[in-house]
Amino acid sequence: MADSPPMNKPTRKYPRPLADLVGRSLGDVFAKQGFASGELVTHWPEIAGEEIAALAEPIKLQWPRGDHADAQEPATLVLRVEGPAAIEIQHLATVILERVNRFLGYRAVAKLALRQAPLARRSVPKARRAPDADAAARIADGLAGFDDADLRAALARLGAAVKQG
Repeated sequence: MADSPPMNKPTRKYPRPLADLVGRSLGDVFAKQGFASGELVTHWPEIAGEEIAALAEPIKLQWPRGDHADAQEPATLVLRVEGPAAIEIQHLATVILERVNRFLGYRAVAKLALRQAPLARRSVPKARRAPDADAAARIADGLAGFDDADLRAALARLGAAVKQG
């Protein structure tokens, strides 16, 4: 057989996880706010704890300006806090600083600055209760045109959930 040039096999393109694409896009946004990576923002509830995360969220890291090449001074973490919770967050400042620095692996943050404003993220809404079984049964009785019992039951539950609110 004669030497033939190697054939280029088409590479398979698999769907990429959305996190890969969004992570690159948000990297520049986080960098402008002083975050080396977005993990401090995206993992805030795990870092600070659910109780603190419900009251405050990170806005940016403010690094000192000037020529401090020899001694890197720690940053100030700016948190958004709703008005009444500011006092509580102020009292928890040492706990928050300890948790953030433990996450970052070194003493990167020395101070907190609070900005009073409504939180951008809200906690996950509570799960809705299941639709009323009696209402679903009444709706199922009105769905005589469907021969499939499973489909009729699913539509009845959907109708009861819509009516419920």
